[in-house]
Amino acid sequence: MQQEPPAPPIPTRPPTIAAAPRPTGLLVAALTTGLLLGAAGVGAAWAITGDGTASETGPATDARGACDALAGFDESKYSAKGNEGLMALNRWSGAITLSAAAAAGDPAYKSLSDSLSRAQHRHAQVFDFDARVKKDLARAREICEDI
Repeated sequence: MQQEPPAPPIPTRPPTIAAAPRPTGLLVAALTTGLLLGAAGVGAAWAITGDGTASETGPATDARGACDALAGFDESKYSAKGNEGLMALNRWSGAITLSAAAAAGDPAYKSLSDSLSRAQHRHAQVFDFDARVKKDLARAREICEDI
């Protein structure tokens, strides 16, 4: 009797290496930055178009536009779903963008721009309207009372 040759070994897969988890914080920050930049463009376009008259230009108009956007901004609605959240996001971005434009055109508006810029930077760090962000928002609103 002849022996059958041994069966060839069954090939095994090499061990797979799990992919390293992606840093979600970086992804969220990139998405937030993209949203803010897009919303800033929309807010700036909205403010620039005004009521359609070409005579509405200059730093004072930008500062008033920033203050108007800030007056309509409710930070508690920033993370709301749908149009309510979108309106809050665009008003927030518009206020920041227009205050920067006003300050670039006239240093008298630098304090408004600085207050909103500090609030924006802090918000980007903590993804929340914490006490420091609210303090800077309150300061910007005080400045707007005199504009």
